[in-house]
Amino acid sequence: MTMLTTAAIAAEQPLIDQNQRLVQHLNTAPHTPAEIRQLVGEITGQPLDASVEIRLPFYTDYGRKLTIGKRVMINDQVQLTDLGGITLEDDVLLGPGAALISVNHQLAPERRRALDVRPIHIRQNAWVGAKAIILPGVTVGKNAVVAAGAVVTKDVPANAVVAGVPAKVIKII
Repeated sequence: MTMLTTAAIAAEQPLIDQNQRLVQHLNTAPHTPAEIRQLVGEITGQPLDASVEIRLPFYTDYGRKLTIGKRVMINDQVQLTDLGGITLEDDVLLGPGAALISVNHQLAPERRRALDVRPIHIRQNAWVGAKAIILPGVTVGKNAVVAAGAVVTKDVPANAVVAGVPAKVIKII
């Protein structure tokens, strides 16, 4: 577990503010697919491959700790809270309204303002269903499927289907 203090977050605030303006512009004006990729590339600080498809609205809190592979499909209303880091390998599918949350607060009231940041890794060809939630530190294995509405608190093995709250393996593909 890595802790991110209020001071460390404050140091990043100018970039966070800039990226929030870009996210707002992205979501409030019409854009071609190429323009969407270009704007998201500005947010992430990395160019996106022409094979990436992103449906709007698109949400991220930071952007610079988000890595997007080739042939990734990010459906509408996806929330990528990436301050802890999020990697989407090639061929990943994110269903509508999915949330990948790489930060959390501490339970202890006196420590609640410091953030617990842990990266999320979605491996090649994994599919995260509609309104599924992936919590900090989780890796979703290659070819795995996260069912719609699942809340994933632990790593998902390759080729597994998980469902439920909390998510559990229900099938191996």
